[in-house]
Amino acid sequence: SKSTGQWHSTKGSAVETIGDLTGSQSWAQSGQREHAAGEAEYNAAQAKGYAEGTKDRVGGRKDAVVGAFTGDREQEATGNVRRDKGETQQNWNRSA
Repeated sequence: SKSTGQWHSTKGSAVETIGDLTGSQSWAQSGQREHAAGEAEYNAAQAKGYAEGTKDRVGGRKDAVVGAFTGDREQEATGNVRRDKGETQQNWNRSA
């Protein structure tokens, strides 16, 4: 998850700093590895979230259009909500 990835990234940086300050090569290397693993986990979770948002956005748009075309206002409204949810999820997981 993004939060777990951030935790490991931050913890790894702290361990690396302690290793650097104390001259402990093993701590510094361990911290570097944990930081890199945390960054990888965060990026993977971010990509997954963005893809899920895209799926909801496209599916919602389709439902809204079909609902509008057929006169089914409930389907149209539900589709618009799903589309908006997907867009929000995409924005939340957009790469910097």
